Amino acid sequence: MGVRQSTDCQTDHVRLEILDKAEEDLVAGFRFYEARVSGLGTYFLQSLYSDIESLQIYADTHRWAYRDYHRLLSKRFPFAVFYKIVGETVFVHAIVDCRRHPAWIREHLK
Repeated sequence: MGVRQSTDCQTDHVRLEILDKAEEDLVAGFRFYEARVSGLGTYFLQSLYSDIESLQIYADTHRWAYRDYHRLLSKRFPFAVFYKIVGETVFVHAIVDCRRHPAWIREHLK
């Protein structure tokens, strides 16, 4: 699985990596919201990237939601960011709509 975005945090030495699957989830969310209202897709991306960047400070403070995934709930949209921490790197694996059936989310995380 490849990596799309990587960010270094100077103070905490936490590195963020958004994996391809999560990037695809963001694109799907963008398309969904942009189809409803012009500009809403962009707002969705800005909001989710802000939530993801907060992991540089708050990683490991979120509950374990499934197996060894932590879950960060988005502040503005009904989405959850599923991530794992390995050493000093946070790997974002999936970004899913919380309105999905729990079985679908579990399958998506495999």
